[in-house]
Amino acid sequence: MQQANSQDRHLDNIPLAVGVIIVTVLALSLGDALIKMSSGSFVIWQIFVIRSMIAIPVLLLILIMAAPDTLRMPDDLVWIILRSLMLVAMWVCYYVSLPKLTLSAAAAAYYTLPIFITLFSALFIGSKISQKGWLAVFAGFSGVVLILRPKAGDFNAYAVLPLASAMLYAAAMILTRTRCRNQHPVILSLALNAAFVIVGVAAASLILLLPDTARQGFLFAPWTAMGWSEWISMMLLAGVILTGSIGAAIAYQNGPPAMIGAFDFAYVGFAVIWGIVFFAEVPDTISILGIGLVASAGILSLRQ
Repeated sequence: MQQANSQDRHLDNIPLAVGVIIVTVLALSLGDALIKMSSGSFVIWQIFVIRSMIAIPVLLLILIMAAPDTLRMPDDLVWIILRSLMLVAMWVCYYVSLPKLTLSAAAAAYYTLPIFITLFSALFIGSKISQKGWLAVFAGFSGVVLILRPKAGDFNAYAVLPLASAMLYAAAMILTRTRCRNQHPVILSLALNAAFVIVGVAAASLILLLPDTARQGFLFAPWTAMGWSEWISMMLLAGVILTGSIGAAIAYQNGPPAMIGAFDFAYVGFAVIWGIVFFAEVPDTISILGIGLVASAGILSLRQ
C-alpha cells in the first residue's frame, strides 16, 4: 500500500477523529452488551440480517438528503467490498470464539488490536511511530490486561480467533485510510451493512441444510420469532451499527491509524460501565487502575 492516496482531498482532522472514535466505541460497547443480553434469544445471523435491513433504508435516506451525488457505483468498489468482508469476518471470528473462551480471555486477545494497527501502519503506509506512540499502545494493552485479568488456563486454541479478529479490523482500518479515504462514510457503512445481509442470509440458508441435532447455539440455531421487545432490541442494535460503522470510517479517514487505534482501548472502559449498568459487575481497585492506564494511553497518543 502507498503511504498516501494521490487523490486525497482533505487533510487530517485530529479532534474530529478522536471525538468520533470515542463515540464509536461507546456505541459498539453498548451494542455488544445488548448482544450479550440477547444471545439466548437470537442467532448471530438473525442479528446480522435484521439490524442491517433496518439500517440500510436509513443510510439510503441520509444519502438522498445529504449527498445525492454519491448514489452511484463507487470508484474503489473492489477495496470497499474487501473492507466490508474483512469487517464481517472480524465479527464472525470474535463471536465464534466466545462459546469456547472466557469473555476476559477473548477480549484480552482482541485488544491486541491497537498493536496490530500500529504495526500495519508502520509496515504498509510508512507511518513513523514515535517512542510515545509505542508506549501509548503498550500502556493501553497493559490497562486492558489489568481490567480483564485472564488466567493462563482460560486460553486455548480458540484464542487464535479473537487475534484473527483484531488483525482483520486493523487491516480494514488501514484500507479505510489508504484506499477508501475519499469515499463518503455513509457509503462505507452502506456497503458494510449490505455485506452483513448477504453473509447472514447465506449462512442462515446453509444452516437449514444441517441436521436438527446440529442446529443449536448462537451460531447454528434457527431464527426465532420476534415480538415487540425483540424488534425494539433490533432497532437499538441497528442504531449501534449505524453509529459504529459510520464513526469508524470517519475516524480512520481523518486521523493516523496508530493514533486513533490507541483510542479503541476506550471500548474496555465503556464495557466496564455497561457491566455495572446491565450486569451489576462493579470494578475493583485493580480494574480502576487499568482504566486509568487506558485513559493515559489515549492522552499519550495525542502528545506523540
